[in-house]
Amino acid sequence: MVTCFFGFAQEENQNAENLQFEAIVLNAQNDRPLESVHIINLNQIKGTITNEKGEFKIQAAVNDTLYFSYIGFKTQKIRVTNDMFKFKDTKISLTELAYALEEVIVRPYQLTGYLEIDVKNLPVNNAYQYSISGLSVGYEAGNKNPSAVTKVLGAILNPADLLRNLFGKKPAQMRKLRQVKEDDEIRNLLASKFDRETLTELLHLEKVDIEDILNNCSYSKSFIKTANDLQILDAISSCYEDFKVLNRDKKN
Repeated sequence: MVTCFFGFAQEENQNAENLQFEAIVLNAQNDRPLESVHIINLNQIKGTITNEKGEFKIQAAVNDTLYFSYIGFKTQKIRVTNDMFKFKDTKISLTELAYALEEVIVRPYQLTGYLEIDVKNLPVNNAYQYSISGLSVGYEAGNKNPSAVTKVLGAILNPADLLRNLFGKKPAQMRKLRQVKEDDEIRNLLASKFDRETLTELLHLEKVDIEDILNNCSYSKSFIKTANDLQILDAISSCYEDFKVLNRDKKN
């Protein structure tokens, strides 16, 4: 009897993990369905989007947290409950954000026709990237990253120690990197975002942690400020994979 009960309980738990959660996403202002809302299960690292009726399905279990993101609307997190599975008529409302547009002054470049004068008036991007023989990755440097030379030398002389404090303290977060990169819906969402909010929710990292990692991986301030969230994710992942190789070689 005990064995049967255990087997039944185990099967029930496995089925609970594989349930399809269904709901509808609405605009809180007018109750109209919202199409193409991105939903991410933060626990299982699965993503999906709503259809033209605002409907979606996603793999979820009770107590999983779903993260909703839609341009122009406030992001929202919902914890899945037993009742949501039981009644199957869950409606989730998102609230619009109000954006105040500031005055923008466009200043065209004043060209004189004299090359020596005009080249001095054009902006120059000093975020260079250096390729160093023997290393598989390039390093960005220039005026926007004054400590770049120090970081490059540090990466050559003692690269594992440079990042051990950053990655070593967050093993669970780093293990999620591969899961995040494997889900196409999540990648599509990250490619359209620049605010790091979704990344912080997925990886359980603070924005300052993300910036610290990239700084110590020798990415320029220009890249850190202008890259989309998918590029940031790939940069962290690439740096972490390099760190694991260097750390393993040092231990051996």
